[in-house]
Formats: sequence, structure tokens, C-alpha cells
Amino acid sequence: MKSKAHIKTHPLHPILISFPVAFLSGTLLFDLLAVVTGNMSLWQAGSYLELAGMISAVVAAVPGIIDFKYTVPPDSSAKKRAARHGLMNSAMLIVFLAAYILRNNESADLSILALEAVGTALLVTAGWMGGTLVHRNHIGVYNRYANGGKWKEARLNVSDGLIEAAEESELKKDQMKLLLVGDKRIVLGRSENGYVAFDDRCSHKGGSLADGTMICGTVQCPWHGSQFSTETGEVKAGPASQKINTYPTTQMGGKIYVRFPEP
Repeated sequence: MKSKAHIKTHPLHPILISFPVAFLSGTLLFDLLAVVTGNMSLWQAGSYLELAGMISAVVAAVPGIIDFKYTVPPDSSAKKRAARHGLMNSAMLIVFLAAYILRNNESADLSILALEAVGTALLVTAGWMGGTLVHRNHIGVYNRYANGGKWKEARLNVSDGLIEAAEESELKKDQMKLLLVGDKRIVLGRSENGYVAFDDRCSHKGGSLADGTMICGTVQCPWHGSQFSTETGEVKAGPASQKINTYPTTQMGGKIYVRFPEP
């Protein structure tokens, strides 16, 4: 899923987290060396690293929150994992803040080291979960395949049960576009037989089908490889076992419309 906080499709959150990881893990290392050697200049350096780590963690959290709200697919396993990732990072920040407040620059304190060890363990665990979000759930990964076209997304309204989804020539064969209609996410695609529309949610773990691959009337989820018919929504290959919803499309006046059931 293409990140909403990016520079030329490069997501900001993975770039920025390098700083708090380096600073906060360095804090524990320098403070441990200060206790072992008795060199208080190392303890002072640890204090500076701790402050820099907390500030950079807050900065890195901003694009992370943006991606959590706007990039991670709703009602998916990734949304739950991202929520745990954020809560664990918040707990990590609180632990390091407590250590910083209790810090005495004149003498090393083993209780501070204990807090920083807990904070570092939380940092590593949260980082592991973040890596899973990237490598397994493709959050922030711009993985447009050959001839798949650039990522297209539009927020639209329903008028008389119809969504004006695209220009007739906007998509080429096997290209897709994500339509945000209220709290619904619908994929518009162009197959060999014309335009198709279906839910942007794999029935297995909630992966974004708009971020997957469409070919020969079949869309494949990028997370675990489930395949669905773009015309009927039926499962063509697992691990998904339930079909997805599909919606009728029509062409009028050079535009593509999707018939959307109003509540």
C-alpha cells in the first residue's frame, strides 16, 4: 500500500525510525559502559542520546500515525498489528521518559539501567512488528507491477445509486483504481471484458486487493496469494474461503459508473 506520508513514493516512517532506534539503543550501551568503567562522561553522553531518541521518536511517530489512519487497510490483520505496534512504541517512550526524569548526571544508577533495558526490549519488539507490517503486509511498499499502471485513488460520493468512477480511457487492461466511498473501499478494474468493480478487502485477512495483481479476470491479494474472480467474486484459489462482493458497472458519456447499493 502506497504510504500517505512519503517523498516521491518513499515512505517517511521507515526512514525516520532509524534515529530513535540508534539513539535509544545507544543510551543503554553508553550508560552500561558508564556503570562498568565509572566514566561519568559516558553517563552524560547517554543522557544526550536519551533526549535525542525521545524527540526523534515523536517525530517518527507523526508519519506512522498518518499511515495507520490512511494507509493500513481497515478491518484487517495489519490494522490490529499496527495498533499493537503503536501501543508498544508508546509504552517504550514512556519507559525511557521515566528513566530520563529519574536520571542523576552525577552518579550512575542501576535502576535507570533496568528501565532502559525494558525500554530497549520494547523498542526491539515494536521494531520487529513494524518489519512484519512492511514485509508481510506491504504497508508503505509501492509495489506496482509491470503494466499495472501508477497507483490511482479517488474519494467519491454516491449520486442516485451511481458512482462516477473514472474516465472511459483512464485505465488500461489489467489496471486498477481504488474508490473511497464513505467508509467503503471499492476497486475499479479493467479486464479483457470491460470494467469490473469489487470490494477492496480480501476475505482472508483483509488485504487490499487494489494493491494486488489483476490478470485474466482474476485479482490476487498481495498478502497471502488468494485469488478471486473480478466478475463474480468467487474464490479461485485460497487460503481465502469466502467470496468478495462485486458491483455492476456501466459506461455513459465517456465515463465509467459503478452501481452502488445505498444503505
